[in-house]
Amino acid sequence: MRELSVVGVRVELPSNQPIVLLREVEGDRYLPIWIGAVEATAIAYEQQGVKPARPLTHDLLRDVLAALQAPLRAVEITELKENVFYADLLIGDGVRVSARPSDSIALALRVGAPIRCAEQVLSEAGIVIPDEQEDEVEKFREFLEQVSPEDFAG
Repeated sequence: MRELSVVGVRVELPSNQPIVLLREVEGDRYLPIWIGAVEATAIAYEQQGVKPARPLTHDLLRDVLAALQAPLRAVEITELKENVFYADLLIGDGVRVSARPSDSIALALRVGAPIRCAEQVLSEAGIVIPDEQEDEVEKFREFLEQVSPEDFAG
């Protein structure tokens, strides 16, 4: 397993499909995952420090895990089958729960849990961005600083 960090979310044009971009912490590969608008909003809210008046679903799950004293230890993106990513939540003392990567990432950001990815998934779906395209990644980061979670509302 390789640890990843969340670069951010954006809307891919022309399809208007949200995407979350992850990057290896100790490497040069990026992992793009197409996600739903609700999950994109949840990730963007957390990254931007937006606190809704009432808890979103991912906030609720965070609070339930805390109340049960069952901390989220890590998120693992485990498989890619037929262009669908699969992930597990590692909870408490060895409990594994299957979850969508988008929900897993939104929850991990809320509790500060590490996000990891199987080497096989990174080998298959990871991309290396050449140095001359690093400015595109910088533009992506700048875009993320300007976009608001409401931009992902359907």
